[in-house]
Amino acid sequence: MSGNAAGKVRGLQVSPWNLILLIPLLMLVTPWFNFDKPRLFGLPFFYWFQFVWVFVGVGSVAIVYVTTKGKPVVTGKPDLLAAEEPELDEGDKQ
Repeated sequence: MSGNAAGKVRGLQVSPWNLILLIPLLMLVTPWFNFDKPRLFGLPFFYWFQFVWVFVGVGSVAIVYVTTKGKPVVTGKPDLLAAEEPELDEGDKQ
């Protein structure tokens, strides 16, 4: 993770937790699960296995979100993109 003295971020900023998001991509390797049996509730393996991967994907995103929320990508520098509370004029106060 690199940066320069002017405060501009250069290079790719990656959290190691983001690597978990690669796990759901394993479902794209169709030959691993292109089978009819075993069946679950009458559904061929091909279909119910893909449905299981929906939960794996949601779980992966949830894990990454919970572990990385609120953590700045760049530390030691001001957050120039942070939203601030709007200032109200005397006439706008209620």
